[in-house]
Amino acid sequence: MAQTRPGPGFRTHTTDPAEAAPLTGALDAQDANPGVRRLRAWAHAALAVKGGERALDVGAGTGSQTRELAAAVGPEGLALGVEPNPGLRAVAEERSADTRARFTHGDALALPVPDASVDVVWCERVLQHLAEPDRAVAEMARVLRPGGRVALLDTDWATTVLHPGDPETTWALASGALTGAANPYSGRRLVGQVTAAGLVVDDRGSEALFQDHRSVAWPIIRMLGDSAVHRGLLTEDRRDAAYATLAQAAEQGGLHMSVTMFGVVAHHPG
Repeated sequence: MAQTRPGPGFRTHTTDPAEAAPLTGALDAQDANPGVRRLRAWAHAALAVKGGERALDVGAGTGSQTRELAAAVGPEGLALGVEPNPGLRAVAEERSADTRARFTHGDALALPVPDASVDVVWCERVLQHLAEPDRAVAEMARVLRPGGRVALLDTDWATTVLHPGDPETTWALASGALTGAANPYSGRRLVGQVTAAGLVVDDRGSEALFQDHRSVAWPIIRMLGDSAVHRGLLTEDRRDAAYATLAQAAEQGGLHMSVTMFGVVAHHPG
């Protein structure tokens, strides 16, 4: 499971440069997650970006996927990352200094490019942070040229699974994952969103992101446990008993903790 929790994400009013260090660390951890890598590889293969195309990375973060797109479009193309957080954008620019990837400030609800001006849009783990994700998808459809393609990848926090433990307790813990994002069910909504925006679905994919079965991600687990107690779903005693059960399972190499990320690739039919 990626070592992150839902957070403020791609919203222009949460762009404190001081956030850059922890956000960078979180994004780097996600980049290293095998499930994230597999889903990205599937999406890039489905997009089949060609040399000379114009690509847009919405919510570019540290720029890892903008650089991937830049390598694919080559010297005749353009890969532009849109990122509102100035600290993350500075990291992306520094890491991309010897590449053709470029970055700009922008908002997912008002992308800084003209209508029908890009061939490819990439948007990963952004929609879960938006209160109006449908507007963002419509905005991506706006900037796509006829025949242009989009890849949306996002987490569905309701798929969080913890084991072992009694079902009521593990459900109470896992449900805390739904409280930290504006759009926690994002993954399951992707297909409907691209269809509503007038795009045609080409392929769908998913990957379970696993936490190491030999160790407990205590910052995440304690956040979930405190949330469950605060919401009256667990007593402190039941929470602490759940902690002990998970710790014992990890010592024996038998912990399961995961969340599923979904993806959809679609094209503009015009």
